[in-house]
Amino acid sequence: MDTPLMDEDADLTHMVGGAPSALADNQSVSPVAALPEVLCKRYKVERLLGVGGMGAVYRARDLLREQYGDPEPYVALKALNEEFAQYPDASALLYSEFALTSRLRHSNVIRLYAFDIDPPSQRAFMTMELLKGPTLDQLLAERPDGLPWAECQSIAIPLLEALECSHNLGVLHGDLKPSNVMLAADGLRLFDYGLGQPTKGLLTSLPRLSRSRIAAWTPRYAALELLNGEALAAPADIYAVACVLYELSSGHHPFSRLTARQAKAMEQDKSLQRPANLPPHCWPALQRALAFDPEQRDIDATGLLDAYRAPEPSLFGRMFGRKRG
Repeated sequence: MDTPLMDEDADLTHMVGGAPSALADNQSVSPVAALPEVLCKRYKVERLLGVGGMGAVYRARDLLREQYGDPEPYVALKALNEEFAQYPDASALLYSEFALTSRLRHSNVIRLYAFDIDPPSQRAFMTMELLKGPTLDQLLAERPDGLPWAECQSIAIPLLEALECSHNLGVLHGDLKPSNVMLAADGLRLFDYGLGQPTKGLLTSLPRLSRSRIAAWTPRYAALELLNGEALAAPADIYAVACVLYELSSGHHPFSRLTARQAKAMEQDKSLQRPANLPPHCWPALQRALAFDPEQRDIDATGLLDAYRAPEPSLFGRMFGRKRG
């Protein structure tokens, strides 16, 4: 079964200074009805795969590929939902996501094909690879005690490699969470850069959008500075991925699914314990990444990668490997 490429938990989306989700306001709204059956005389929309706070993803058949005998002519097609499609800058919003993501040519980042606008309806959309497999949140729901170290490492390393690539190329994800990580048959994919932004000074030709109007951070993965209205920066992605890494090892959110603001007020960071499945040598790096204060979150994706790639010290090394001062 094709797994949804978008987070279906629209009620978990925190709208910052903008209109609430169409699904939250009116559960009868169907994004399927808002799209023509065939877009650009090429893509036949077959069914809805998933819905998020701002957009929807569909399974579509590429009629051109089918015409030339492609045995797998299917693509995933993403369009903004009906509410957001009515904004004058809706096409620019979707194109910004396309431009940012297509910049990332990495085996663990979703592969995009094309951005287009259907002439009759003037609906913007983009096509991408159709992935099959569970999302990380689905896996975690089946593993309430977390994953053993070898399995955790096999997921954490490609995820961190994808984030490292993104940041090195000047792209911030903005909404990193388990439901935006796909465990496809040919490897992990990080997807949904819908809230992504370029780092300061890069990709300046991209449309400048009113992010305060459409920002939809997922509360329990949003860094404190985002909840306080500050601009998205790399440390916010680090906080989000650290929450995901903690969940991989423990099976639960580091701060009991509370927002960073709530957890800080309750001083939950002071009682945070290393997950039993996480080797001790990784814990200092993960603790730094989970800091509420972005200035104390003084580690990047490469630093986390180094910790997760490092071999676990042997018992002899743990007992006698400390240097004497």
